[in-house]
Amino acid sequence: MAKTENAIWVAAQMENGEILGVTFELLGQARRLADAAGQNTAVVLIGKENNGHAERLIAQGADVVYTVLGPEYEDYNVELYTNAFCELATEYKPNGIMFGATIDGRDLAPRVAARLKTGLCADCTEVDMGEDGLLKWTRPAMGGNLMGTIVCSDKRPQMGSVRPKVFAPMEADPGRQGEVINYTVKNKVESKLELLKKEPLSTGGKLKIEDAEVICAGGRGFGDAQQFAVLNDLAALFEKSALAGSRAAVDEKWVDHASQVGQSGKTVAPKLYFACGISGALQHVSGMKESEVIVAINKDENAPIFEVAHYGLVGDVHVVIPKLVEKIKAYKES
Repeated sequence: MAKTENAIWVAAQMENGEILGVTFELLGQARRLADAAGQNTAVVLIGKENNGHAERLIAQGADVVYTVLGPEYEDYNVELYTNAFCELATEYKPNGIMFGATIDGRDLAPRVAARLKTGLCADCTEVDMGEDGLLKWTRPAMGGNLMGTIVCSDKRPQMGSVRPKVFAPMEADPGRQGEVINYTVKNKVESKLELLKKEPLSTGGKLKIEDAEVICAGGRGFGDAQQFAVLNDLAALFEKSALAGSRAAVDEKWVDHASQVGQSGKTVAPKLYFACGISGALQHVSGMKESEVIVAINKDENAPIFEVAHYGLVGDVHVVIPKLVEKIKAYKES
């Protein structure tokens, strides 16, 4: 039987009955930190039914999976989820809890922290373990111009929400053993919330940048919204692609904030990342440097973006991108 106290917990997040990828990303890092500190990992799974999810979580690093199941938990409900999560934490006393910094995670985490009377470091881009055994939560500050590392030495559990795509999940081990604790909430509450309708957050059928395999990102180098629109032609050549922008592009309203990459935006790790007209400031690079292949296009041969790019094209984006689109189209048609 696994030790249940003083463990590092991960809050599982689900959508349409499936576990979101951020859960496995955080579980991978929780496993690494727990191994370094001689602790265990646990996942809290709240939902309608298990459906093999607990076993998959164990295979990817969990020592314990706490399940809170029932039809009332089919859709995210902040009142029911907060009540169940806090009752579990009060009984089993985790050392730390990691939430994904998604829409639901950013809603749930502060409520749990307030109920448990502990701190919360929100929207982290790094989580580490100090020699003193304290979790070190790092997040951008001052509009992304500074990075702050925060520790919670006096209160437990130590809590933080972490952006998707920051960590890599661990390889699944189907033979890995763990414990599933099916928990029944003792002090149930009646929710005052009623779900009337579910709609996707993205509009027009667009793929969210954190889910894209190819990202075409643009920056100030485009000059105006009309010139920026040429990136749509490039993105259209790839499946599972999305348009994104630097902070400058968002400030100019060429793309919305949901498509911003960087410390004050989102962290992404696609298979292919085009950085077009982006100088490569730390604020932006920190949000995309883990991409598998980075192609940079900039007319300044000394632009910092070339230091992280796998392939670099020195030239004007207004000239290079149309030619690149033409070449890719010809290749696909041949």
